[in-house]
Amino acid sequence: MKLIRYPVMSIILISLMLACSSEESVQIEKSGKVFEYKLKNGLRLIVKEDHRSPVVVSQVWYKVGSSYEHNGITGVSHVLEHMMFKGTKQLKPNEFSKIIAANGGRENAFTGKDYTAYFQRLEKSRLKVSFKHEADRMQNLILSPKEFKKEINVVMEERRLRTEDKPTSLTYERFNSVAFQSSPYRAPIIGWMNDLKNMRVDDLKRWYKRWYSPNNAIVVVVGDVEPKEVLKLAQKHFGSLKPSKVRPPKPQTEIPQTGEKRIIVKAPAKLAYLLMGYHVPSVKTAKASEDWEPYALEVLAWVLDGGRSARFNTSLVRGTSVASSANAYYDPFARLSTLLILDGIPGQGKSIEQLEKSLREQIEKLKTGLATEDELIRVKAQVVAENVYQRDSMFYQAMLIGQMEAKGYPWKMVDDYVKRINQVTAQQIQDVAKKYLRDDRLTVARLDPQPLGKKVKRKSSISGGRHGR
Repeated sequence: MKLIRYPVMSIILISLMLACSSEESVQIEKSGKVFEYKLKNGLRLIVKEDHRSPVVVSQVWYKVGSSYEHNGITGVSHVLEHMMFKGTKQLKPNEFSKIIAANGGRENAFTGKDYTAYFQRLEKSRLKVSFKHEADRMQNLILSPKEFKKEINVVMEERRLRTEDKPTSLTYERFNSVAFQSSPYRAPIIGWMNDLKNMRVDDLKRWYKRWYSPNNAIVVVVGDVEPKEVLKLAQKHFGSLKPSKVRPPKPQTEIPQTGEKRIIVKAPAKLAYLLMGYHVPSVKTAKASEDWEPYALEVLAWVLDGGRSARFNTSLVRGTSVASSANAYYDPFARLSTLLILDGIPGQGKSIEQLEKSLREQIEKLKTGLATEDELIRVKAQVVAENVYQRDSMFYQAMLIGQMEAKGYPWKMVDDYVKRINQVTAQQIQDVAKKYLRDDRLTVARLDPQPLGKKVKRKSSISGGRHGR
């Protein structure tokens, strides 16, 4: 897959530590039109008013994803996400989706490395429908062997179509498995095929019992609503659910890399593909005295790849044409230490060796020279623009909050982010380039295209990509 530079603010997340209360609920935080509550059973509710249209977006976030898994059950979070639509004590398989559709709404779900989320978009008076059935499947899910057998085949087919039959996606998966050695980020969200083949419904039952409880969930509501009414609705539907003892996963920190790693992936493909990843800290794992570094790394990525005026585009794509595409990606708000990734496809008549050489030259320029004032002005203006764009969408307003909370970051960092980016200097960009963009921290993956043979036609059992990651 081609690494896409997601809008900056879409990767920001929120998580304010809340004190226990003996009351039914307690208002914890109010900032403008954002209200945060905690129910007696530990469920956290965050409500943001947006009265521009009579619509509401409701999202339920569970603090569990593929980075919580261990060897042998990789993909279990994603498979459970699929099974959450397969019936409860009250609902038949797939009836949840039919009810939302009958109420004029849309719904889906997705699994990430650090979270699993379920969402609906409805007319505001239908929020009660969402709450009723989300609360039901939070603790009353029926995991039947019959439905599991069907759905695990869907997931395996999804893996074939989206990873094994896509050479760039396959290269990215193998790249991660080599770049990370002890970090759980090494495993794919969808899981290894062998683990999927050997998964049992009992694996899902244990996972569901361990992580799906009100005290491990965040409900985010954005739309034309009154916060106190949403709270009453949450108390009615979620308030009676029993909390469980949720033990956080054991820390799995990446061991220091002591030399450059390289991998070649041979697969049928038309074009070569290059991935380069440097180990870097996230906001959560950076030292307190160096908490500015992730923001400098974020600006660095934007200097390289932030539109037509960025260095990769002007020098490598439109300049020398050594690349038909070249990208940089970094998630400063990962739950664990992560990678700053560069990727690209060689231009016509250019080799993958020439592309790697050119990318390395761009890294060296960051170390030997300072970013210009014009570059900093451009990047910071783009960050502000993306911030405004994201906040214009009810769905992405909820995403900002839900992602931050699920990854363990205070939600107020959404507002602090732009301020921290604006404080980044050219010298700081050079400093993090020298410190982190070194060969000893680097993993390189190359896709070596093999002749395209006859493709085996398979009937897809994936319905429109629904309920996938």
